[in-house]
Amino acid sequence: MASNSSLRTLMIFALAFSLALQATLGGIECEHLRQEKCSLAVSSGGKRCVLEKRIKRSGEEAYTCRTSEIEADKLKDHIETDECIEACGLDRMSLGISSDSLLDSSFTHKLCSPHCYHCCPNVVDLYFNLAAGEGVFLPKLCEVQGVNARRGMAELRSSGIVAPPPLHSLQFTAAPPINPVIAAPSPN
Repeated sequence: MASNSSLRTLMIFALAFSLALQATLGGIECEHLRQEKCSLAVSSGGKRCVLEKRIKRSGEEAYTCRTSEIEADKLKDHIETDECIEACGLDRMSLGISSDSLLDSSFTHKLCSPHCYHCCPNVVDLYFNLAAGEGVFLPKLCEVQGVNARRGMAELRSSGIVAPPPLHSLQFTAAPPINPVIAAPSPN
């Protein structure tokens, strides 16, 4: 009968071998990620991974990681670091994301913090695109977020400032310049 240390060594070897094999065969596949690593991961094909919950026939909850149709900008084979998860105020076990989180001043404060905004380009790219989908320019939101992100977001929406398309060459060492595009009034 094998001793506990031999069994641990064998398990470590098997894990190392499977990781090496996965890297050789094409990198990250969302469907093969553990639920603890799924959220904010990007597959080798550049698609974002998403954590989903389903109810088994037995009534138990089960979590699965799948590939979404959302592409990450110039990023592949990436699992977000624990440091970025913490700095940006995120939760790996969250089921999807919503632009509603941009209305939460404590979340926006963490997202706009220098440690998150300048060191976590995967997170910033994702929320930049979420904000743009709501017609808001993330750098401007970070500028006005202060104490009341909800009011800042409402002011940005009502001011006619429309978010430009995502920037493909964001520099994360300094805040990107703010060049709002003013929406022309619609002819009636």
